[in-house]
Parts: sequence; C-alpha cells; structure tokens
Amino acid sequence: MSGELNWLSAREMTRRFAGGELSPVDVLDAVLAQLHRVNPALNAICLLDEPQGRRLAAEAAERWRRGAPLGPLDGVPVAIKDTAHVAGWPTRIGSHATAAAPSAEDTPGVARLREAGAVFFCKTTTPEFGWKGITHGPLTGITRNPWDTSRTPGGSSGGSAAVVAAGVVPLATGGDGGGSIRIPAAFSGVFGLKPSYGVVPNFLGPLGPLAVYGGLSRDVADSALLLNVLTQPDARDSFAIPDRGIDYLDGLDAGVAGLRVAWSPDLGFSGADPAVVAGMQPAIDALVKAGADVKQVDLDLSAAQPVLEVIWGASHAALVRDFDGAQLAALDPGLLRLVMSAQDISASELQAAYAEMRALSQAMHAFHRDYDLLLTPTIPITAFAAGIDTPDAVRFPQWFDWTPLTWPFNLTRQPAASVPCGFVEGLPIGLQIVGPMFAEQAILRASRCVEQACATGARPALRAGAS
Repeated sequence: MSGELNWLSAREMTRRFAGGELSPVDVLDAVLAQLHRVNPALNAICLLDEPQGRRLAAEAAERWRRGAPLGPLDGVPVAIKDTAHVAGWPTRIGSHATAAAPSAEDTPGVARLREAGAVFFCKTTTPEFGWKGITHGPLTGITRNPWDTSRTPGGSSGGSAAVVAAGVVPLATGGDGGGSIRIPAAFSGVFGLKPSYGVVPNFLGPLGPLAVYGGLSRDVADSALLLNVLTQPDARDSFAIPDRGIDYLDGLDAGVAGLRVAWSPDLGFSGADPAVVAGMQPAIDALVKAGADVKQVDLDLSAAQPVLEVIWGASHAALVRDFDGAQLAALDPGLLRLVMSAQDISASELQAAYAEMRALSQAMHAFHRDYDLLLTPTIPITAFAAGIDTPDAVRFPQWFDWTPLTWPFNLTRQPAASVPCGFVEGLPIGLQIVGPMFAEQAILRASRCVEQACATGARPALRAGAS
C-alpha cells in the first residue's frame, strides 16, 4: 500500500484525505521512505527537514479530520527548488558563495503554497545560480536521471524533475529563465509548464522578464491545480498582472477541436536528432485526431541566439559583480567562464539585445494571429551523460546550443509546456506546446490531449546505463 501512495496524484491524495481513507501523515511516511530509497542514486535534494515535514503533515491531518482544509493542496507534499526562499531554511542556489543563514521570508510562490497547506520537507538541487540546463555543480555534486542514472535529468530544475519522476512527490516547484522547467521535464519524463511572465507573482531576479516561477508534476491536471495556487496575488511583485480569477482545471478536457496549430521540428536551428523529431508524431497525430488543424511551418528563430547570449552573460556577470577573488575561484568553472566573457559587454550592446528581444516578442505576437499554438520538440536530443555541460563540445559548445527550442520563449515571455510523448531508446522525450501570452488554458488543454493519447504508465526503475 505505502509504495502505491508514492504514485498518487495530488488530486487523488486530497480526495482520499476528504473521505477519511488516507492521512497526510501516511503520505509523508511513504514520501520519506521513497526519498531515502532513491536519493542515494539520484542526489536530487540538498536540504531535508523531516521534523518540519512531519509537523506540517500532522497539522494538515487535523484540519482534514475537522473538515476544514486550507485548500485543494492541504497535506500534499511539495518539493521546493533551491532557488526560492523558504522561511527558516537557507537559500544556497547551488553555490558556496551564498549564505548558510536561514531565509527570513518565503518567495511569493512558496508563500501561496504555505497558505494552501502544502507540506514542505526538502529543497531540490540546482546548478549554481541556475545558470545552465543541467544539474550539477560544486556545492551539491551531480544529480541523476531516474530513467538512467548515468544520464542527467536536465536543469536547472533537475532535482525537482527527478523527485517527481521517481515517485517521491506529485509536485515540485521550479523556475524557468531559459528552459529550466521544460528541459528537465522532457529529459525526466514529467510535465512542466512555464507560465507567461507576470502570471505567477515572483521576486524580480537578475534575469528580469526571462525568468518565471512554476512547477513540475506527473500529470497535466496536477499542474493546473498547482497553477491555481501559484497565481494568487502577492503585493511584493509590482510586475505581476492582476488576478483574473481563472480556475485552470476548468475546461481541461474540453479538447482542441478547431485550434490552428503550427508545427516546427527545429525553429531554424540545426542539430536535432531525427529519432527525437520522429518521436513527436504520435502526439501530433493525437491532436489532429482530436480536431486540431496542424500545419508544418517554416519558422526560423535562430537569429535570436546572440540576443540570449548577451542578456544571459550580462545578467550572471551582474549577479557576481561584488564577489571577491576567492568567491570567484569557487564558482562552477563554466559559470566563471561565462561571467568573465561577459565583462566586455557594453551598455549599448545590452540595450540593443533588449531591443531585439522586444522585436522577437512582437514577431511572435504577430505569428499567433494565424496560429493558436506552436509545437516543437522540447529538446532536440535525449538526456546525455550526467556531470557534463554539453554532450558534444563541437556541435553544442554551450548549454543553449543543445536547448535552442526552449529559451526563445523566455525572450518572448510566452507560456510554454513540455508534455511527455514517448521514449527514444528508453529515454523520455517531450513535446513543447507554446501559446501566445496568457494562453495557459489552451496549452493545458492541448497537453491533456497529448497525455491521454501518449501516457504509458511506465515508471523508472532507476537503472544505470552506459554513459
């Protein structure tokens, strides 16, 4: 029984809590048992606070006993990515340079989860300052993929994706500044949604409008439920849009009939694995069968890469600008190379990059006059060896060279999701579904359609393959 608890959805947990069939305390016991079983192989968490988790679970159990839950996530265990503040826990962001002192307040998304009664018991690993699309670094070491522990789970929300995929928690938080929710969702075989900028209140960070707060789950409906919580207002974010009162679970099964959908296998970039591109076809066929009008388009966004490189480099250089020599020397070598190479970026170059970013956003706004949604592979390759920054330094010199289909939509601020759609040689692949600004509901409906057609029910066995 306890083993099956690890694979329940958040919605099923609270349904059973309400019926008295299950207690949040029982769920947390199963969660901790699974975590202790799998984490030695995955290295997916960087902080564990069992006493707090047990206290929060017991409080939630008492609320359900009284018939007075705080909300639809009361008692549900949620793992928190260590780029967010949790009051009473340190925020290390994968770096030796950060303080080990506890944070004084919650990040907005964490505050909403706390108000909803979610059970916090751990923080998940991230590369240093979330700078790359894989999860390893000097503070926390190498995080591994549950489907093949010789491979990376992706990043920077790699620890979160790994614990969701491995049956530890139904939900985990993440942040996405260049694909950091969608990359690990694709590599780890889970669902991840990057909301439109401004939909989820957040603290403004060095990446500005590129970065948003969100989460990962094993099914689409759980992410819709999570979004209902995360989108609640927070006065600390003056850039958040006004609360629109949307229930993202409403209409989730309404389908995609009549939607105009574009398909691009590469967005004009090279290097896609033909097997990964071919692996998208069942998902595309499912959308067509459900009534969507899907057409392949010639959409080339490759000219945006220099824009991303300038903004990414300048943002991270600004983040470490006050570091002394010892702190710089302790950085992830790849991050150090990035910030050193960005030292010569001028103010005019940075402003020109932001102007190009706005132009790209406007171009995609025009594109969506003709198409309700855009489909691409999330990542054009499968998960590669854990502990390295790129699978091929000649073909893909930097992390953004092998993730060219995710970061354009951080530049444009659009919502985008990665939904599992199959496997290539035993490794998960994901279909990316992109919408115009504030089209999360359409993305969720399309993702649900793909999920219903492509979900296999397979669970990772934490096997180790050849790297």
